[in-house]
Amino acid sequence: MSKLLKKLNKDNLPYVEGVLSIIVNVLLFGLKYWAGIVTGSIAIMADAWHTLSDSLSSIIVLFGAKFSKKPADKDHPFGHGRADLIAAFVIGIMLLLVAFDFILESYDALKNREGSMFGPLAIYVMITSVILKELLAQFAFWGAKKSASKVLKADAWHHRSDAISSLIILIGIFLGKYFWWLDGALGLVVALLIGYAAYEIIRDSIYTLLGESPSEDIIDKLKSTCKRCYPEDLHPHHFHVHSYGDHNEITFHICLPSEMTIREAHEIVDYIENQISEEHAYSATLHIDPNDAEYISFKD
Repeated sequence: MSKLLKKLNKDNLPYVEGVLSIIVNVLLFGLKYWAGIVTGSIAIMADAWHTLSDSLSSIIVLFGAKFSKKPADKDHPFGHGRADLIAAFVIGIMLLLVAFDFILESYDALKNREGSMFGPLAIYVMITSVILKELLAQFAFWGAKKSASKVLKADAWHHRSDAISSLIILIGIFLGKYFWWLDGALGLVVALLIGYAAYEIIRDSIYTLLGESPSEDIIDKLKSTCKRCYPEDLHPHHFHVHSYGDHNEITFHICLPSEMTIREAHEIVDYIENQISEEHAYSATLHIDPNDAEYISFKD
């Protein structure tokens, strides 16, 4: 198993996770739906459709992974890497819809004083579902960390939402007969957890799409590079990062003497941009401001 995982890289991980997810979700859908018919459980059949919806998110993962790797062209000079972010945003919206559906179902269950009554078959089906979906979630989280893929992280949360919903039903099997309201109450808790996960996924994808400020650690490293490239204080400021999947652009301002010629300034900027590319894997674009005390004081 360890040898197999080592063969996976950031380029093929989304494809492997997507295909594996579709296969497992379709099999679980059939198992849950069959158990729902046999036991007469509406909850299990609803959970089966929830599982099938995960296949749709996995298809989005495959689409995002394939499209984001397309090379730059005339209409998209920075490549298509943001397709990964758009796919993550779509999965976040899907998670919000799942959370909203949980809220409605839980509210109806509490309003109508409905409890959960399941047969023995439901126990085995739900345990199987929880284990398989959590394993998928762990694999997707591992893949997201290894490949820095937001869409894999989003899909991991979708897997976990299904594992949680199955766990809710499993808890209801053992305790529901003692507390009629338990199924509805736990459903509301799960809805809030899923909703918060969806919020984080949507926030992260939108934040990156709009452009973001780099971390203080990155800023310190960039300032250190600037300091090594030029003896005087360049006063680096106004940092912004623009992510396009594997391609990252960073822009910021530096201050150079007003009397310096355009050619001299260009050579300095060119050298700093090349060093940043080599040391930090950023494609940098620097804007020059005059190194006047009044101007610097005004900018600060």
